[in-house]
Amino acid sequence: MKILVTGSAGFIGSKLAYELGKMGNEVVGIDNFNDYYSVDLKHARTKHFGLDVLNLDIADKPALDSLFANEKFDLVVNLAAQAGVRNSIINPYDYLKSNIAGFLNILEACRNNSVEHLVFASSSSVYGLNDKVPFSEEDKVATPVSLYAASKISDENMAHAYAKLYGIKCIGLRFFTVYGPWGRPDMAPMLFAKSICNGKPIKVFNNGDMLRDFTYIDDVVEGTKTVIEKRENCFVEGEVPFNVFNIGRSFPIKLMDFIGELETALGKSAEKIFMPMQPGDVYQTYADTSKLTAAVGYMPRWDLHEGISEFVKWYLDCAKNFH
Repeated sequence: MKILVTGSAGFIGSKLAYELGKMGNEVVGIDNFNDYYSVDLKHARTKHFGLDVLNLDIADKPALDSLFANEKFDLVVNLAAQAGVRNSIINPYDYLKSNIAGFLNILEACRNNSVEHLVFASSSSVYGLNDKVPFSEEDKVATPVSLYAASKISDENMAHAYAKLYGIKCIGLRFFTVYGPWGRPDMAPMLFAKSICNGKPIKVFNNGDMLRDFTYIDDVVEGTKTVIEKRENCFVEGEVPFNVFNIGRSFPIKLMDFIGELETALGKSAEKIFMPMQPGDVYQTYADTSKLTAAVGYMPRWDLHEGISEFVKWYLDCAKNFH
């Protein structure tokens, strides 16, 4: 099977492209290698996983259309997006360009080139101000607290429309707080590890009273692979060929406990500056993953202690070059 993985120099995309290739698929990877965070880290990921990634932006419609026309993909995995909840408050137009216009380009390219299946990254941020936990795919997603979240809700709605209009079989995956080796330097694990190692204070938002459904990268990639392998199980016969699934650990962790695991693994204590909640943040995330388990047998395996241990090993070996 020929598969396009967009965002394949990214945290999830690089490992997923590698794993899909190991399964015998012909994988084409693209990424725009933007400088939102270290471009060196993105190149290091592609080197580590042995990927040949084309420098192509999904917002560049002519280039994307040409790629689709030439390659004739069987399946597309869209992980390309402008990431970062807080950054979406500062640079909102970047999110409209990549996450909405770029995603529309993907949908149009799939439609015009008879791509049967599209799997795309959504986010736990779509649940916004929902206070019912755990978050279920049946919950309404009408109260986003950042433009990033709003863009992901838009992606889901656009995909549903294209599934209904053109029969493209679309699956959205709502990822929950992914962490692990080769992660993004703008996210808490890297920010905290850097500060702790350098003896600098860490900023602890909402005075540490937050919970996150931290999900190890291997569980996310394995879940996504399984969705691709068992994609026909993800739809309801007679309904629009569209569905969304949570991919999380389904076990929220207190932020202070997460910091404690990092301190233990690094062998150093953190100086903490307690701060109020940041705009765009939510108090907790907590995934109900029963729908994905029923559809494809998803079963996360990594607990926080094991995951943080692997992250810290990688961080101490590699990550200091990419801040």
